Amino acid sequence: MSEELRKIAKDLLKSEKVGVVIGYAFTKADPKRTTPIFVTDTRDTDKLVFNPLCLNNLTVYLTKKKPEIQEVGRPAVVAKGCDVRSILGLIKEFQFKREDVVIIGVGCEGVVKDFSHWTGKLTRENMASKCLYCRVRVPTTYDYLVGEEVPSIEEQDPFKDVKELLSKSVEEREKFWKNQFEKCIRCYACRQVCPFCYCHRCISDKTMPRWIESSAHERGNFAWNIIRAMHLAGRCVGCGECSRVCPAEIPLDLLNREIEREMKEKFEYTAGMDTETPPPLRTYSEKDDDSWIR
Repeated sequence: MSEELRKIAKDLLKSEKVGVVIGYAFTKADPKRTTPIFVTDTRDTDKLVFNPLCLNNLTVYLTKKKPEIQEVGRPAVVAKGCDVRSILGLIKEFQFKREDVVIIGVGCEGVVKDFSHWTGKLTRENMASKCLYCRVRVPTTYDYLVGEEVPSIEEQDPFKDVKELLSKSVEEREKFWKNQFEKCIRCYACRQVCPFCYCHRCISDKTMPRWIESSAHERGNFAWNIIRAMHLAGRCVGCGECSRVCPAEIPLDLLNREIEREMKEKFEYTAGMDTETPPPLRTYSEKDDDSWIR
């Protein structure tokens, strides 16, 4: 797969169809880790790889928040199926036009939870939880598709752990999230890694007036995490990057997937599946079902 990927990247750069290819490469320090790489020279395309260690959602580099990428030239991006969902969502939010990016789609059997879990082989035990219920192992939209047909996996309920938490009492759930948010150190790694957190000035950085207390304590932490989750309602595609990079190991994807479940149940909407269907919170119709409102 990596050889095919390198050939496509080299052809794109050589023909000047793109100015940069955003992909994955092994780190120099540890061959068991990958890192994002920005290839602008055909001689560097040999560094490109794709395997279960390619964790990052590279679409974070495509937004208007990263003008330095656009300045290099039209980008091509290596994208897993879940990453393509982010691309479709960003197109829908006018971050860029479809023709402004070349998508090199890759069939994906899953990625590891994190680099420390890699044993040389991908198993259900060391696979990222999002991959166990992935609906798009082969990208739905692409300009080039790399890799062979990816076998489907046994259908699993993507909201199983969400429902387990919801089965608890309000008091128990409040205690659970209070304990989780107490661990937050307000490093904003979740914001920086999220493709949909592209505001030039985040609400957490505003001081006149200050909407969210900036210090890492109970009140400010609760406000930050809840507001961020609400800002992602109907937009989050479940890439899981927020949980992966959180140094405090807060299960942020659990909160986001609860909102995703609500969107699917109340509005029959799943984010990142196309560029036409408007997100529920960005559209209104008198025919909207309001029977669930109480």
